[in-house]
Amino acid sequence: MRFALASALIVVLSLVPPAVLADCPGFIAEIPRGPRLASKTWLGPVTAMEQAEGQVGITYLGHSSFLIQSSQGVGIITDYNDYVAPLVLPDIVTMNNQHDTHHTPRPDPRIRHILRGWALGANPTLHDLRYKDVEVRNVPTHARNFRGAEAGTRAYGNSIFLFNTAGICIAHLGHLHHLLNDVLLSEIGKIDVLMIPIDGMYTMSQEDAIDAMEKLKAPLNMPMHYFGPHTLERFLTKARPRFPVRMSETASIAITRSDLPDRPEILVLPGR
Repeated sequence: MRFALASALIVVLSLVPPAVLADCPGFIAEIPRGPRLASKTWLGPVTAMEQAEGQVGITYLGHSSFLIQSSQGVGIITDYNDYVAPLVLPDIVTMNNQHDTHHTPRPDPRIRHILRGWALGANPTLHDLRYKDVEVRNVPTHARNFRGAEAGTRAYGNSIFLFNTAGICIAHLGHLHHLLNDVLLSEIGKIDVLMIPIDGMYTMSQEDAIDAMEKLKAPLNMPMHYFGPHTLERFLTKARPRFPVRMSETASIAITRSDLPDRPEILVLPGR
């Protein structure tokens, strides 16, 4: 089943920042706690799956790509690329272009909203999208160039994408290369689910990733961009003294606000 596509909304690409969405809802710790996370089992390639009212589906597709599904059937794929191909036509895709595993120059033309996270010139690219029961915006960050004469800082070369649906705010840090300063923390606001790169080499260090989790205080932290079990375990060894860790048996979960833990923890979804 493909997601229903509605009429296009405007993606803002402007030198003047768009009106910023109100901060995502407060920390989950402020909300009475409900049942634990419900897991879903995929028997084959990832396909569209309906969510109950007030529920968000999250599936780890691999590397830096997640499928986020709203209760109104909106499908979002983060760091959409040519290497991960779920059997889902998303309504919205986000991309960063540090490597070709984080974007594609040839996105499916049927995708309604294609949000590129890198600057097209000297000024940052800014998005402020509202589509059905989903809001998406980005916080631009700088990136590193490793190649020859272009080595150095690439201004606004990455975006942190923020997704708000069913009262849950999800932050995907993309290919973040540096610590989060007070300005960025203020622009990000309060979040509930953090998708964070933990490879420690191509993005920020693992120590900086843990620092980001401590500063953002998201109740649920999902590692990504770690290539294999050795790097993942190295990160978890460093993080366990400060965060409880849970290992999911399935790559997909369904969550509501009341499902999330009352203190920050790490949830590892199968993948790499």
